[in-house]
Amino acid sequence: MSNSANMPLPPDWDDDERMNFMFSDFKENRDVDTTDWDSKTDFWTALVLSSCRHQGSVCVRLQELNHSFRRKEKSPLGLAKVLQSMSRCGKIQRESEFAANVDCGWVSWGVGLLLVKPLKWTFSTLLGSSSRVHPEESFVVIELVKEKAAELLRVYRGSEFESRSVLSFQELCTLSSGVCADESTLCMALLQLQRNKQVLVSLHEGEKIVKFCLPGQDRVSPVSDVDIGIYQLQHSEKLLGERVEKLGLEADKCREEAKRLLSEGKKSQALRCLRGRKRVEKRADNLFAKMETIRGILDRIAQSQTDKMVIQAYQAGVSALRVSLKDVTVERAENLVDQIQELCDTQDEVNQTLSSGVTSADEDMDELEEELKSLLDESKSEPIADLPDVPTNRLQPSGESDLSGDLLSSLPDVPHGLLNITTEQLEEELNQLTLTDSGFQLQKMTSPAKR
Repeated sequence: MSNSANMPLPPDWDDDERMNFMFSDFKENRDVDTTDWDSKTDFWTALVLSSCRHQGSVCVRLQELNHSFRRKEKSPLGLAKVLQSMSRCGKIQRESEFAANVDCGWVSWGVGLLLVKPLKWTFSTLLGSSSRVHPEESFVVIELVKEKAAELLRVYRGSEFESRSVLSFQELCTLSSGVCADESTLCMALLQLQRNKQVLVSLHEGEKIVKFCLPGQDRVSPVSDVDIGIYQLQHSEKLLGERVEKLGLEADKCREEAKRLLSEGKKSQALRCLRGRKRVEKRADNLFAKMETIRGILDRIAQSQTDKMVIQAYQAGVSALRVSLKDVTVERAENLVDQIQELCDTQDEVNQTLSSGVTSADEDMDELEEELKSLLDESKSEPIADLPDVPTNRLQPSGESDLSGDLLSSLPDVPHGLLNITTEQLEEELNQLTLTDSGFQLQKMTSPAKR
């Protein structure tokens, strides 16, 4: 928390007489003067909440409050009693107690230590035997942590990760950067969500992972082997995508290097760069194929989950039908079957209409393809204007005899065998790297690295 100059202050903050009263210490016993005690408690409680909300924090410490609320080189003398009062009213809770009480089971200890560490826990604070407020001890503001937890859940459900129930802690840190000011705030929000049974935090191979409750479910389900398998596949897909992109950049770099070497007349070195580029593109193609395989598996898993939902819907429908047919007459049963058949007929008509629409769309596409082909044929058959006529007489050099026979005999034979696919193709590609005023052209690439 920053000092008071950076946060909203009450209107009477500049009233010296009023602030001298508020900055003075409490009476030893509230019964001595309940008005004095309650007035100070209400004032500082409201200011603590507003300053935390302004800073985006969900925790307070006495030491930070004394620094934040300094006025004319003086700190309030009664803030420790304010925190004790807020704790008795349930408005704040020791961070250690908040983490340990996430769930009623002993597993809650693991959750607390997993998210909030290191904590300077003592047996006295855990058992509640110490009422003294330590300057560095952290307290969770219950109202604010609930607000932050709800905001974090809204951000997750409105993000690209909504379809994924399991996220890594680092992915969640990035996602929540606009909601949680720091990692500690995120951990407090996750503890609150876990208390609400909306998330489950666990460890997988030393990495913290968070599973969210799916929309429509009352509580999050335990992390299953299927959840871990899907998470690993999604993680592998991400890593492979990053690697393919990196190899694409490396292939582009080899191409630019070959261009530079060719401009310097270093043809053999340029050829080596092109060979290196081919190797990089091959690795990229292999990784891209693996990535597509993983995507196919994830699609199949998603489809299987959808099929499961459909089957569950069918089962629910059958159960509803069985209940509706219980203790009814045959006439009512026949009427119900007729209604179902009518609905099925309507659905068939809808499907037929949709299918005809798709067919007509395909026919439109075929017409466009035919039109495009005819345009290409017309462009080929049109004569080229503004060019001289083709000469009909034999061309002979001026003042010389017919040398066509000598010229033709001096030319090399046309090759009939297959070109060397490794060296000759590289030579041809290298020749295409000829520098011109308009740059140099390359054939369009199709693999992820061939850009």
